Amino acid sequence: MMKKALGQILVTLTLIASSASCLAGGGSEMAPAHRYEHQLNTISMMEAQTLVGKEGVYFFDVNTLELWAEGFIPGAVYFNVKDWKKLLPANKDAVMVFYCANRLCNASEIAAHAVMKLGYTGVRQMPDGIYGWRLANRPTEKP
Repeated sequence: MMKKALGQILVTLTLIASSASCLAGGGSEMAPAHRYEHQLNTISMMEAQTLVGKEGVYFFDVNTLELWAEGFIPGAVYFNVKDWKKLLPANKDAVMVFYCANRLCNASEIAAHAVMKLGYTGVRQMPDGIYGWRLANRPTEKP
C-alpha cells in the first residue's frame, strides 16, 4: 500500500515538474503590454464612408487575402504585403484609413502605428473593420 502511494506521489511530482515548462504565453517572461509612442486616431464607419473616393484619401485593408477576396471598401489597397512601405503616399499629411476584420482584430492598429512611426500624420484606424462595414450594408468591391 505504501509503495503504491509513493509511486503515485512520484508520478504526480514528475507531471508537475514537466508541466512547469508548459506555461501559457509566448514562451517569454510576462511583460506589460506594448506601449506605442503615438496615440491611435480612430475613425467611425460613418465618417470613413464620407471619405471613400475622395482625392488624397487612402484606405488600406490589413486583412488576410481570403478576407480581402470576399470584398473590401471601394478603392482600398491590400496592405498585408512584405513591401507595404511602397504603398504609402509621398504626402506624409495624407489621410490614410486602416482597417482589418473587426474590433477583435489588431492588425490595422499595428499597421497604423508602424506608419505613424515613419512620420505620417493623417493616419486613422477604423475599429469596426470590414465586418462592421458589411453589416451596415455599406458598399464593397471585389478584386
